[in-house]
Amino acid sequence: MKRTLLAVALLASAFNVCAEVVEVEYKRFYSHVKKLSGENTAALQFAFGFLRVGTTHLCKINTATIVTQKQDIPLEVSPEQRFLVPKEKALNLADAMVVIDLDEAANLCDMSVQIETTAEHLKTEYSAEDLAFIKQQYEAFFNEMGGFLSFMMPSVKGLTFRFSDSELDAMVPGAPAITNGMLMLDNDWLAEGKSLKLPVKPLRITALAKS
Repeated sequence: MKRTLLAVALLASAFNVCAEVVEVEYKRFYSHVKKLSGENTAALQFAFGFLRVGTTHLCKINTATIVTQKQDIPLEVSPEQRFLVPKEKALNLADAMVVIDLDEAANLCDMSVQIETTAEHLKTEYSAEDLAFIKQQYEAFFNEMGGFLSFMMPSVKGLTFRFSDSELDAMVPGAPAITNGMLMLDNDWLAEGKSLKLPVKPLRITALAKS
């Protein structure tokens, strides 16, 4: 019995060695989120995670916390293993750190930054005006980021709806079908001014972009 307990303890220790806590300067996150400061991009947000090297999967995050000399601010980690950070100039000036407790070694995980719609724009029914508004938000973002080099930035060719079930296949009335958990609406379809009714709420909406 003692040998069994010892073996279990050693096994647990081996797994714990793989986990790692990393500290990232808040200013690295702030440099992204401060770009979304105007009404033209108010429907968008940056979601952060860590991509498992050599895969399309995100590393598991146990906890994520903003740490300052005066307080600790826990961040919510989504089931998808991404988190949001508040846009606070004070945290940037306070040299805050973002402490991420990863479930595996940090050298196996690369920072992943994703721009997506905010949660209030995730629903099952969209009017043509809703869809046009979201598309305009992405167009404004890419235009603002490009500045005088806008010709080098991707152009918005439509919208991509991603669902939590990556194997979801479903018909959508009057629209392309959902395939492998993804629905793509190109500019031609959006220009028809149709409404959209989905079987389930999407996980996120991103731009269908092309360089």
